[in-house]
Amino acid sequence: MGQYRKRLEIIADILSVVKGGARKTRIMYQANLSYKLLTAYLRFVRESGLVSTQGRGEYVLTQKGHEFLDKYGQYLQRFEQLETELKDVRRERGVLEALYIPNAGSYDWNNSPRKPNKTVNDK
Repeated sequence: MGQYRKRLEIIADILSVVKGGARKTRIMYQANLSYKLLTAYLRFVRESGLVSTQGRGEYVLTQKGHEFLDKYGQYLQRFEQLETELKDVRRERGVLEALYIPNAGSYDWNNSPRKPNKTVNDK
């Protein structure tokens, strides 16, 4: 089962389809949206000034829409770089744990023996 898309991803998908001009049906299918979601998002991107309509129901990107797609592309690239770095850091952690603390994964940290606390009467 696939992961649900986030709001920014859906908006970017819509704007990518609209980039060359598109009508509702094309946007719906290429952005993989139900008609109900499509109408809600189209209303949102129009009200936000990211797209406008021209002619017979054709949607086109505004300057603001082009800027959004550019910024989203930069964001996505940075996000993917950070994800790769995080994956590398997790792998390095696993290597460290395996090399220097080989039983750490199976150690029962909650039931480890503890020294009793000394009280004032203990000498």
